[in-house]
Amino acid sequence: MLVAAPASGQGKTTVAAALARLHARAGRRVRAFKCGPDFLDPHWLALATGHPVHNLDLWMTGEHDARARLHEAATQADLIVVEGVMGLFDGEPSAADLAQRFGLPVLAVIDASAMAGTFGALAFGLRHFRPGLPWAGVLANRVGSGRHAQMLREALADDEAQFLGAVMRDAAFSLPERHLGLTVAAELPDALARLDAAADALARTPLGQMDGAALVRWSVSFDAPAAAPAQAALLAGKTMAVARDAAFCFIYPANLDVLRALGAELVFFSPLADEPLPACDAVWLPGGYPELHAGALAAATRTREGLRAHAHAGRPVWAECGGMMPLFDHIVSSDGEAAALWGLLPGQVLMQKRLAALGLQQLALPAGTLRGHTFHYSRCETALAPAQRTEAARGGAGEAVYRVGAVQASYFHAWFPSSPAAAASLFIEGGVA
Repeated sequence: MLVAAPASGQGKTTVAAALARLHARAGRRVRAFKCGPDFLDPHWLALATGHPVHNLDLWMTGEHDARARLHEAATQADLIVVEGVMGLFDGEPSAADLAQRFGLPVLAVIDASAMAGTFGALAFGLRHFRPGLPWAGVLANRVGSGRHAQMLREALADDEAQFLGAVMRDAAFSLPERHLGLTVAAELPDALARLDAAADALARTPLGQMDGAALVRWSVSFDAPAAAPAQAALLAGKTMAVARDAAFCFIYPANLDVLRALGAELVFFSPLADEPLPACDAVWLPGGYPELHAGALAAATRTREGLRAHAHAGRPVWAECGGMMPLFDHIVSSDGEAAALWGLLPGQVLMQKRLAALGLQQLALPAGTLRGHTFHYSRCETALAPAQRTEAARGGAGEAVYRVGAVQASYFHAWFPSSPAAAASLFIEGGVA
């Protein structure tokens, strides 16, 4: 089932995670995916299922990769939940494109808190806007009362049977947000309790009362994909140090899988805890929230000196988005407060009150082209000239890629499975021209 909505903010993540949690609690094997590029919603879906959550996007991850992951999940699971992105038809490609390509029945989640009859118009439009869209039904979210729920059901004059229930408005299972999206589940001590409360609410709906046998009517068959070509172990014998903590938490599990498949041994360290850089051949600084932890990162002298020594020795560093930001001399908050950071790149990063960039991108390297995306609320001021730029998916210049010695940094978030050879080249001395 693909959980979609008419727009962002309707409660897709809550419903998708609640559905997954409800069936996982019942002992069923559940796998979840996230449509489009996203680091935050998968944390909640992983908590609900107990399994890593991968992304599906017909452009960034590609149809072959998506088909292979769906097929593998189908061999292991009783239920697959795919959370959509933005509105059902938003983006190129959209969640609707994914649903049609793989025959995923769409569950439309609509925030009905300020409507009655219009609920029926929205549901009708979502269902019929594109001919041939696989359809499961519609779920009303943030409903005020039993009478309100009845009015919403009656609004589906064309087919009340598609009404899969109403989830009442309740702060007990709201998922808190901040400027890049939902708060990471691991940062909330009551995260699982919130999911259980949402699952309990969903259990009171017709959708939530369906068991495995009832869900069979929406079953989908995923053909086995063609075998992928064997990947050379380009990082065999290499030790990769990966920053991972609350400041560096934007990590696609698939990226870690690729590095291991390339032969790398992964070791993790926490700059927030000022852990020394482990002995390694290369470093990956993934994205995250360094701006929320600028003071702690400024005081992380052991981490800073280890990175400096590593870079001065000519060993590779790949830093993306939030991983790049602390490499500059300063981070300046949106209120104008500056924190001195690690100084591996000249210049400063300035936080913005509004989104600075968003979109699918690709980075062409001699070994291949990496696909990915950009999404950030800051901008760089630096005397460095970009060594190259990414390209936007729809054409045109994208993000700058900076290179100082063996350090390479960009706002670009790479999806390593799109070109394992290109990903490997980021972490090999002299691997990128």
